[in-house]
Amino acid sequence: MGQISISRKNEFPRYATGMPEEDRDFIDSRKIGQTLWASKWSILAITLLAIAVAAGLMQTVTPMYRAVSSLVVEPKGMSVITFQPPADPTNPTSDYLQTQLSLIQSRGVAERAVRQLNLTSHPEFDPRQRPYLMTRLKAMVSAIWPGMFPATWSKGEPLTQTQVFDAAVAELMEHTSVGSVGKSQLVTIGVTLEDKQTAAAAANALAHGYLDSRLDAQVNDSLNASRWMDTRVVELRTQLQEAENKLQTYRDAEGLVDVGGVTTLTANELSKTSDRMIDARRERAEAQSQYQQVQSISGKSAGQLSTIPAVINNPVVQQFQADVAKAQAKVDELSKRYGDLHPKMIAARSDLAAAKASMATQVNQVVAGLQNNYQLAQANESALRSSVNTSRAQIQDISRKEFKLRELQRDVDSNRSLYETFVNRLRETTATADLGSTNARIVDEAIPPLLPNMPRKSLILSIAAILAFGFACGLSLIRDSLKNTVKSSDDVEKKLRLPVLGVVPLLQKKNRARIARQFEHNDDSAFSEAIRTARTGVMLSDIEARRHVVVITSSVPGEGKSAIAVNLACALGRLERVLLIEADLRRPTLAKNLGLSNAQVGLANLVNGSARSGECIQQVGDMDVLPAGAVPSNPLELLASPRFSSFLDWARQRYDRIIIDSPASHSVSDAALLCALADAVLYVVKSDSTATPVVQRGVGQLLRNRAPVIGVILNQVSAVNLRYDHQSYYGYLPGEAYQATV
Repeated sequence: MGQISISRKNEFPRYATGMPEEDRDFIDSRKIGQTLWASKWSILAITLLAIAVAAGLMQTVTPMYRAVSSLVVEPKGMSVITFQPPADPTNPTSDYLQTQLSLIQSRGVAERAVRQLNLTSHPEFDPRQRPYLMTRLKAMVSAIWPGMFPATWSKGEPLTQTQVFDAAVAELMEHTSVGSVGKSQLVTIGVTLEDKQTAAAAANALAHGYLDSRLDAQVNDSLNASRWMDTRVVELRTQLQEAENKLQTYRDAEGLVDVGGVTTLTANELSKTSDRMIDARRERAEAQSQYQQVQSISGKSAGQLSTIPAVINNPVVQQFQADVAKAQAKVDELSKRYGDLHPKMIAARSDLAAAKASMATQVNQVVAGLQNNYQLAQANESALRSSVNTSRAQIQDISRKEFKLRELQRDVDSNRSLYETFVNRLRETTATADLGSTNARIVDEAIPPLLPNMPRKSLILSIAAILAFGFACGLSLIRDSLKNTVKSSDDVEKKLRLPVLGVVPLLQKKNRARIARQFEHNDDSAFSEAIRTARTGVMLSDIEARRHVVVITSSVPGEGKSAIAVNLACALGRLERVLLIEADLRRPTLAKNLGLSNAQVGLANLVNGSARSGECIQQVGDMDVLPAGAVPSNPLELLASPRFSSFLDWARQRYDRIIIDSPASHSVSDAALLCALADAVLYVVKSDSTATPVVQRGVGQLLRNRAPVIGVILNQVSAVNLRYDHQSYYGYLPGEAYQATV
């Protein structure tokens, strides 16, 4: 059972309009989904209509065909002049590829294709066959008023061949697209035209035109390089001759034949002389040392001189010393046997004296030889020193000449090397000047496409469907935001500040008579449970005082208050004695919906005294029904008469509950009168139909008249709103029963 709020009579809070401040910035996604689902058929219709319009418009668009040719463009190879400085290795290949893409899209390549295919006479490229929009407008205007404009307006200004050619080139460039495939070196050339054969031919012509332009550029580069190198060779030959002449002139002026050989010979002589001078210096030092030893003992005897190492080491002196020693030994031996006057002694002394004299002579000769050797060593050292100084001066002079000579020789060698290089390259370039090679080649030639590239029907239809769907959804949300109605129990409590006694679902495809006795048939569980919930709310309102008379009204006609009154009376009739009174004397429908036989006798007849209660009240199922009867001319006077009040007092004694079907509160004043006589008022609001201000004014008027409004019954709630309503009174129903409501 759903939530029920019970209020005492005359203690109802004032109704409030609008949403509470804390909820105004809250975006309810479920409510948005509810609104879109409720408008699903409108959204679908708008989407299908947009798709149909887009499909129709595409039928009027001329199909365009795109033919594509593929090339592979490799990085730039070696330059024609290979001794030029190499390119920067850090330069990325993508820059070169972008340059080639720009060359393919250049005007020169397009002009080649236009000339090759003779596109100036093609209908898609000839501006004379496809005049511009302004020309067509001028022709149309001049055709309507021929006398007001010059004749050139209708014929158009004549175009020259150059203008026609330029227009054809511009048209081809406009319909051409060039791009690379990913990060590869593959390049595609696409041409989009109405004529697929021409599109394929143009794509191939652009590809071949690009290759031909590259070949022509290379041939021109080779010829220009040849001419430049020819001029440069002449200049280099002149420079080489001038360098050779300078070298020869210098040789002649200095008398140089073989500077390298002269320099080498002089250097060898200087080296040998230096070695000899070192030896002479050493010999002179030794001779000087020996001579100084002799001079240190000058005036001494031969015996003393013989102690000098330079003398004693002389082999001859050593021999004489040995002879003196031998003679001395003989004298010493004979002196032991003989006297001084003995002949042998005399002979021995004579031999000793002779030996010493010979040794002294020899010592003097050795000393004299040491002096001579010292003098010769000094002279030899001086001569060698003078020779070394002379050779050194000659070498320095030759080195200066050699430096100048080598400088001139380097000029000659560099000029000769550069000249020979240019001569060789000139011969190679001249021999290969007519040989063309390119770093690009065609991979796939374009073929006429089978299907048009434009318009892309699937994409356009998808975009049209998405845009139309979004537009329809936005329109639905805007319409819903502008449509200020009561949709759910939350809206009732927020906008009316009244409790909800029941949320009655919408019954589809059922007539009024069927709806009037829907609770009795019990073929819709949700509807029956809604009526039971309303019945429970009415019965629980009797806690403090018995509410015998219950008036059911609404803001405007058509909100289903009569159906609610009949079904609520039927539900109460199963538990209580119930009288259902049709007080809508202006537009009565109760008797017809219930299928009563005597529809002419009812409340109007009873109040005016033309009929008795027994004749007017009829039993229908578990309840008694008092129809409106004959439509009177003064229904308000009848309801305000004492006889009607007396009848209500009589009915209170006989029935537990009296249900009065009142007219709409905004239509006539009957509802206000009936609500004043009632113990309880149920206000019926049709979901998502009646404007909120209208409901607020109706409820406010009743509350200002101190009518005992105990709650609202939200009627004809759609399946979406019913599912969304988190305060729905039927959430506890079995799955089968709830599915029947949606």
